[in-house]
Amino acid sequence: MSMDFEENWIGIGDAAIHLGVTKDTIRNWIKKTNIPAHKIGKLWKFKRSELDEWVKSGESAIDNHSSRNQ
Repeated sequence: MSMDFEENWIGIGDAAIHLGVTKDTIRNWIKKTNIPAHKIGKLWKFKRSELDEWVKSGESAIDNHSSRNQ
Protein backbone atom coordinates (compact mmCIF):
# COMPACT_ATOMS: atom_id res chain seq x y z
CA MET A 1 0.00 0.00 0.00
CA SER A 2 1.32 3.43 -0.95
CA MET A 3 1.75 6.04 1.80
CA ASP A 4 1.84 8.94 -0.67
CA PHE A 5 -0.47 11.83 0.10
CA GLU A 6 -0.91 15.41 -1.00
CA GLU A 7 0.34 17.65 1.79
CA ASN A 8 -1.50 20.95 2.09
CA TRP A 9 0.25 24.30 2.35
CA ILE A 10 -0.26 26.16 5.61
CA GLY A 11 0.02 29.87 6.43
CA ILE A 12 1.99 31.72 9.09
CA GLY A 13 -0.72 31.26 11.73
CA ASP A 14 -0.90 27.50 11.30
CA ALA A 15 2.90 27.25 11.13
CA ALA A 16 3.13 29.15 14.43
CA ILE A 17 0.61 26.82 16.05
CA HIS A 18 2.40 23.76 14.65
CA LEU A 19 5.73 24.91 16.12
CA GLY A 20 4.27 26.37 19.33
CA VAL A 21 5.54 29.90 18.72
CA THR A 22 3.99 33.25 17.82
CA LYS A 23 3.38 34.56 14.31
CA ASP A 24 5.96 37.28 15.04
CA THR A 25 8.54 34.58 15.76
CA ILE A 26 7.78 32.94 12.40
CA ARG A 27 8.16 36.32 10.66
CA ASN A 28 11.51 36.90 12.41
CA TRP A 29 12.72 33.44 11.42
CA ILE A 30 11.78 34.18 7.80
CA LYS A 31 14.02 37.28 7.93
CA LYS A 32 16.90 35.84 9.96
CA THR A 33 17.09 32.07 9.36
CA ASN A 34 16.72 29.54 6.61
CA ILE A 35 13.27 28.36 7.73
CA PRO A 36 11.67 26.53 4.78
CA ALA A 37 9.18 29.23 3.76
CA HIS A 38 7.78 29.75 0.27
CA LYS A 39 6.33 33.06 -0.87
CA ILE A 40 3.22 32.61 -2.98
CA GLY A 41 2.05 36.02 -4.13
CA LYS A 42 2.12 38.16 -0.99
CA LEU A 43 1.63 35.20 1.36
CA TRP A 44 4.21 33.00 3.07
CA LYS A 45 3.35 29.30 2.95
CA PHE A 46 4.87 26.25 4.61
CA LYS A 47 4.76 22.45 4.52
CA ARG A 48 4.50 20.85 7.96
CA SER A 49 6.94 18.12 6.91
CA GLU A 50 9.56 20.72 5.90
CA LEU A 51 9.12 22.58 9.19
CA ASP A 52 9.54 19.31 11.11
CA GLU A 53 12.72 18.46 9.20
CA TRP A 54 14.08 21.99 9.80
CA VAL A 55 13.55 21.63 13.54
CA LYS A 56 15.03 18.09 13.60
CA SER A 57 18.10 19.30 11.68
CA GLY A 58 18.95 21.76 14.47
CA GLU A 59 18.79 24.76 12.12
CA SER A 60 16.05 26.34 14.25
CA ALA A 61 18.42 26.48 17.25
CA ILE A 62 20.52 29.28 15.73
CA ASP A 63 18.05 31.97 16.84
CA ASN A 64 19.99 34.93 18.30
CA HIS A 65 23.28 33.02 18.71
CA SER A 66 25.30 35.78 17.08
CA SER A 67 23.93 38.49 19.37
CA ARG A 68 24.43 36.41 22.53
CA ASN A 69 28.00 35.44 21.74
CA GLN A 70 29.28 38.95 21.11
